[in-house]
Amino acid sequence: MASCLKPQSSNEDDSVILFSTSNSSISPSSSSFHHSPPPTSYKLSINNLTYTLHPYKTIPFSFKSLTQKPHPVNILKSVSFVARTSEIVAVVGPSGTGKSTLLRIIAGRIKDKDFNPKTISINDHPMSTPSQLRKICGFVSQEDNLLPLLTVKETLLFGAKFRLKEMTPKERELRVENLMQELGLFHVAHSFVGDDENRGVSGGERKRVSIGVDMIHNPPILVLDEPTSGLDSTSALHVIELLSSMVKSKQRIVILSIHQPSYRILQYISKFLILSHGSVVHNGSLESLEERISNLGFQIPLQLNALEFSMEIIQSLEDNSSSFIVHENETSFPSSMWAPEEENIGSDVFQSQYEKENFGHLCYVNMMEILFLCSRFWKIIYRTKQLFLARTMQALVGGFGLASVYIKVRKDEDGIAERLGLFAFSLSFLLSSTVEALPIYLQERTVLMKEASRGAYRISSYLIANTFVFLPFLFVVSLLFAVPVYWIVGLNPSLTAFTFFTFVVWLIVLMASSLVLFLSSVSPDFISGNSLICTVLGAFFLFSGYFIPKESIPKYWLFMYYVSLYRYPLDALLTNEYWNVGNECFSQGSSSMCLVTGFDVLKSRGIEKDNRWMNVGIMFGFFVFYRLLCWVILARKASKTTI
Repeated sequence: MASCLKPQSSNEDDSVILFSTSNSSISPSSSSFHHSPPPTSYKLSINNLTYTLHPYKTIPFSFKSLTQKPHPVNILKSVSFVARTSEIVAVVGPSGTGKSTLLRIIAGRIKDKDFNPKTISINDHPMSTPSQLRKICGFVSQEDNLLPLLTVKETLLFGAKFRLKEMTPKERELRVENLMQELGLFHVAHSFVGDDENRGVSGGERKRVSIGVDMIHNPPILVLDEPTSGLDSTSALHVIELLSSMVKSKQRIVILSIHQPSYRILQYISKFLILSHGSVVHNGSLESLEERISNLGFQIPLQLNALEFSMEIIQSLEDNSSSFIVHENETSFPSSMWAPEEENIGSDVFQSQYEKENFGHLCYVNMMEILFLCSRFWKIIYRTKQLFLARTMQALVGGFGLASVYIKVRKDEDGIAERLGLFAFSLSFLLSSTVEALPIYLQERTVLMKEASRGAYRISSYLIANTFVFLPFLFVVSLLFAVPVYWIVGLNPSLTAFTFFTFVVWLIVLMASSLVLFLSSVSPDFISGNSLICTVLGAFFLFSGYFIPKESIPKYWLFMYYVSLYRYPLDALLTNEYWNVGNECFSQGSSSMCLVTGFDVLKSRGIEKDNRWMNVGIMFGFFVFYRLLCWVILARKASKTTI
């Protein structure tokens, strides 16, 4: 157990060992973002990179489309260039030329089967898998996938907690403060990030937060997909100035795609890679582009810069691209860095550390991830006023509303029907009351895919933390519903029966929460997710045995009776209500003869023994089962995501 509580050194694969200088600032001994050891020079080489998309076969609308196979689409064709330390390389070109695809390949955001290990190397060391590139390259996508209800400082601090687990809290705090200072975000440190629905920082500031999240672990290469899109000219210039300053001070490589940069932005970019139809038509500085345009017999208009004018004559550049060759200056790198014997030694050390410390390190890392995620979940739940207030008011209004309808239910045949109706409606109400959490789960899913794919934490840690945080919250919701319903309606006046009733209500909302979490993982958007939840809950209710007895259900639908989320809690609530008063009379004849006892009510429902705890076990099984399904689906999606 002590090994679980003691921090262990981070286990890294060969790619991280080879690039140990880039991660040296991540060690616990580093005190700040500015006091890391001097960085090593890097050279990123792309050699004859080709990428072909094989589209999936769609639903045929004609006989011709049925017989024809989809044609492969060549996105990139023999792309080659070199980027070195302290350079900003801008990938430009018309829409649909493969700019985003190129950046995602460089950042390792593609599937393993689509990756060619011979095309990308760093310091002349070939990258064999996309996972190596994901560890080395920071990647900022076009969309700012951030949690809107966290402040700027909290967003960066949680990023540091996830990516720099070996640092002390004080070191992480100092790292974040220094990074905010460099990003120009110190004045909005305590402002919410925000989004389209929640007011927060400006678009330019939000983009800088996105850059900071992927720079917190100090990667040697930073890849940005259109970082200036959607920003005004001043904000766009500020972002490029920031990147230029960081490239020079931190000795890093920045590769970005950009649309129509202003004249002031051009001076900060070292090299331009112009693409047309997936091929390179220019690779070099702005001066070499101006010279090439002049050699082709064109004159750049005064109101345009060379890059803007090149978009107008892109076809001419493409036609003459075969005669344009850029000779890259070769730079020798320290042979000791890439000596085969040192690589083997590093691998041996890694292997021995892995075998010796694997369990203790994983245990410690999992605990830290869960604690950090629990802290973040609490902040989000507390600040999501619509969810917090909606669930609270829903429980109170639903509880008192139902109690006012079934107030002081009687012990007669009408009372039996009323109790059954109360339990059935309560089930329907409680199971459907978690649908409002769907948009929150969908919003978090994008951030989850982004962070999990970058190795910030495990999907299992996310689900465990989600469970720990929602257990007490949903218990309070269950209690607010159970108290008025139980005592105002006048159900079984036993404290034990009331405790079990509250426990079953809690399990019901936990099952519903797991179901919504699972369905949100398979739903592409809110509309389809809401429709799917309503359909599933409707089918479960139909086959619960309330509307149609088990004997009347067709055999091919009988499985729905056993998997229905309504059946087991309904049986548990009925048993809890009648078993302890099984001999009491609930209907008397004209001669004071008892016609219906509590046991008779249960027998009419097919309940002949006290199966309350077995039903509880099945309900808990559903709760765990849907979360396991969610884990499998999210883990599979995270392994394939390109965010």
